[in-house]
Amino acid sequence: MQWLRRWFAKPADPSPAADLTEIRRSFEESAADEEHFPSTIDPRIYHVQVVTQHLGSVRSVLDVGSGKGRFARIVKERQPAARVVCFDLALAMLRAVDANLLACAGSMTQLPFRDSSFDGIYATESLEHAVDIEAAVAEMCRVLEPGGRLVIIDKNAEHWGRLKTPAWEKWFHRTELEKLLRRHCRQVESRAISYWEDVPPDGLFLAWTATK
Repeated sequence: MQWLRRWFAKPADPSPAADLTEIRRSFEESAADEEHFPSTIDPRIYHVQVVTQHLGSVRSVLDVGSGKGRFARIVKERQPAARVVCFDLALAMLRAVDANLLACAGSMTQLPFRDSSFDGIYATESLEHAVDIEAAVAEMCRVLEPGGRLVIIDKNAEHWGRLKTPAWEKWFHRTELEKLLRRHCRQVESRAISYWEDVPPDGLFLAWTATK
């Protein structure tokens, strides 16, 4: 991972968010839970389809909050020539990343990559853990090249309380993330999605897609 940091690295902020240590510890411990934090995902799940369809043909992809790289495995399988980087806070998660993928650890509010490093970026149920949401969105858009595509899939604030969550977790209203994305991207859309394509959305999950 060191060579990857040298390739894209920018100076790190010496003052990480106050909750970062607690969040990292939680995910380091959760890496052992394969049932709730699996290494693979069924490619038929609609979340996967939303990501791959919006990204289209890409050369360099960043999975922000990748966990064990379950989405990234499918992106790489479908586009073997693409450079796919799994980025996560927890080293224990990244140890499970497939050997065909690149791995890099850090905070999504301080992405260690140069401007315009990727033409495709996605974050699936990970932005909710960023704490500083505005900074995390700005960072994803910073490292996305002009014309590049971004996908964020996360939970709907209107359904807050349906699931047990850690104290730091945040869910989003559609317009909330649309406004943040429009600061950096020329085209932004959002919609409710379900876990399976043939099941009507129940409102829990939202997908935001953007083009810079």
